[in-house]
Amino acid sequence: MQTSTAHGKQSSGGAGREGHNSYNRSSTPEDRYADRECAPRARDYSDHSQADYERSRTGCPYDDSTESPSPDLEKRRERERDAGHRKRSRKSPSPERRSPGRGVTQYSTQEEPPAKKTKRDELDPLLTHPGGAYIPPAKLRRMQEQITDKSSLAYQRMSWEALKKSINGLLNKVNISNVSIIVQALLQENIVRGRGLLCRSVLQAQRASPIFTHVYAALVAIINSKFPQIGELTLKRLILNFRKGYRRNDKQLCLTASKFVAHLFNQNVAHEVLGLEMLTLLLERPTDDSVEVAIGCLKECGLKLTQVSPRGINAIFECLRTILHESEMDKRVQYMIEVMFAVRKDGFEGHPVILEGLDLVEEDDQLTHMLPLEDDYSPEDVLNVFKMDPHFMENEEKYKAIKKEILDEGDSDSNTDQEAVTSEEEEENENENEKEK
Repeated sequence: MQTSTAHGKQSSGGAGREGHNSYNRSSTPEDRYADRECAPRARDYSDHSQADYERSRTGCPYDDSTESPSPDLEKRRERERDAGHRKRSRKSPSPERRSPGRGVTQYSTQEEPPAKKTKRDELDPLLTHPGGAYIPPAKLRRMQEQITDKSSLAYQRMSWEALKKSINGLLNKVNISNVSIIVQALLQENIVRGRGLLCRSVLQAQRASPIFTHVYAALVAIINSKFPQIGELTLKRLILNFRKGYRRNDKQLCLTASKFVAHLFNQNVAHEVLGLEMLTLLLERPTDDSVEVAIGCLKECGLKLTQVSPRGINAIFECLRTILHESEMDKRVQYMIEVMFAVRKDGFEGHPVILEGLDLVEEDDQLTHMLPLEDDYSPEDVLNVFKMDPHFMENEEKYKAIKKEILDEGDSDSNTDQEAVTSEEEEENENENEKEK
């Protein structure tokens, strides 16, 4: 019995081994992989825990695919770490992290720029601003007094700024009662050097206040009698403005420019040919705006044209009559033409040649410029901009001599007028005394 039992156990054990071996032989790799996945993993739990601990301690990421990283993976990680290190090194360090040696090196290489900046700061108030910085007059005079070299760039720029402020301030105060006083104050400044500034300021003031055109024309007439180049430059810029406004269909620019030319013609600064050419151009191809501009100009200088060129004024009114009867104009423009004929019939009453108090230039001192409308003119805008004069002091002395001569003549004229007035008063007093006796 024992023998059979042992033999049975042995046979059963052999059968089990054979069955296991036959299972291993017959199963496919996919079946073995599925059995291994379904089997418990208690046997490698301790191995995985130990590997996780080692990776967390060393800072390496965990990779489920392999127990130990491959050489290619290690190389790729090293390249990523090197790239991150280079990127951090390219960033500029903060001021706290800069080394003292590096700071000293940078300061030594930039020793010259602080010197240039200091030099620029000295001229910054005037030379670094294109339009010129605002400086109070008292401070500007104090800065001029501190400069010893009168021919230096800084002093010339300061005198230019002072000249510009003085011209603008005087033109803002001009009116009928103080034209002669303003002209005398302008002559105190070097308006030969600042003739571009003076012309620009006059044109800007007239464009802003067209109602004072006769006042600005009287001022230009007085200055033109002393300095004809200033009157000529003003007239050239007016002609260019009128032509520009005519090309661009800018009615307001044409109206202000033609009105100023009309008053300069009344003051004998411009020739009557210029006025007739402007009127003819405006009425050649009539539109509502061009006829309105022509009527506005004709009202101002119609009486003067009637006196000096009756044939020319007749031709202009014939054009207006043709436009009124044959052209299809707006009702408002037709009414303006009818009013213009009524003004002519009344002898331009209410539109005198020169207003009382503005006839300030003697006929012998007047100088008329013959400038046709279609000629090529240069506005000479470079005169509006500061430019260093190598002969600054010589030119200043020359203008002082001219100014003294002009102002002395003005003082003598005013003294003779006062003497004449006093002599007339004395004669009247003597006649009254004789009557009383």
